Amino acid sequence: MGSVKDLESFIQQSVKDIEEKVREDKVVAGVSGGIDSLVAAVLTHKAIGGQLHCIFINNGLLRKREAEEVQNRFKDNFKIDLIYIDASERFLKRLKGVSDPEAKRKIVGKEFIRVFEEKAKGIGKVKYLLQGTLYPDVIESISLNGPSSKIKSHHNVGGLPEKMNLKLLEPLKYLYKDEVRKVAKKLKFPDEIIWRQPFPGPGLSIRVIGPVDRERLDILREADEVIKQEIKKNNLYKKVWQSFGILLPIKTVGVMGDSRTYDFALSLRIVTSSDGMTADWAKISHKTLGEISDRIINEVKGINRVVYDISSKPPATIEWE
Repeated sequence: MGSVKDLESFIQQSVKDIEEKVREDKVVAGVSGGIDSLVAAVLTHKAIGGQLHCIFINNGLLRKREAEEVQNRFKDNFKIDLIYIDASERFLKRLKGVSDPEAKRKIVGKEFIRVFEEKAKGIGKVKYLLQGTLYPDVIESISLNGPSSKIKSHHNVGGLPEKMNLKLLEPLKYLYKDEVRKVAKKLKFPDEIIWRQPFPGPGLSIRVIGPVDRERLDILREADEVIKQEIKKNNLYKKVWQSFGILLPIKTVGVMGDSRTYDFALSLRIVTSSDGMTADWAKISHKTLGEISDRIINEVKGINRVVYDISSKPPATIEWE
């Protein structure tokens, strides 16, 4: 578990296992543009070719321009057809007024499956749902024959509905992120995909603390874009595990010019890690932190205060929800 020593053997065995399990059935795959779902899709396509149908769902919880970027990335790098579904209104309607983080995760997981099941009816004899589930997702979501308790439900594990019409296909279930990156490199993935920072399945719904609505999501998207730009400008993107913002459910008083403001506060979260199981807050320069804060406050309407999260995992998790 969590030990891929011979990458070529792992790829060959995975392809063989998928082929034997799926046989003549069709598979729908949830791809997000992230490395996990893409590696799972490429391995499965090697095994069953056209029996695989990749679907990218825009749940309205993506980052700025992400829907377009994912489609272009898929088109430019992989010879696999991609079905795009804009279900943003559906997801946001279900999330309206929901504050509890576990409830958010379960809503996103349930809608995710329902959209796939509906689409699968038009494809034909679909039996499996392919997911890029990793080992950390599993052990944080459910207890696996040991003392570990559930920490939070990942939308692709503990967040799934109990009754599903599709069986799960999870070829990466016992790998860590660093191992998936090694497999991707062996499969000749471009660097921009290999080093794309992890992004949670429930998306920005768990980075907006409290109720989720379009206004808060749009504010967070703009702040997230600034963070990404500054982290890349300072050559930190590959050096840190994740860098993002969390929109807090409080407003604070500020001053812009000669005017009083009363806007949201944002917590900046930047961590280092090797596998996501443990993490430390990143000790980046005060200058860089200051530049990020200044840009967010000056450029993002709706935020007038930025704080830096200096909590490590454990005891804190990387995501706030």
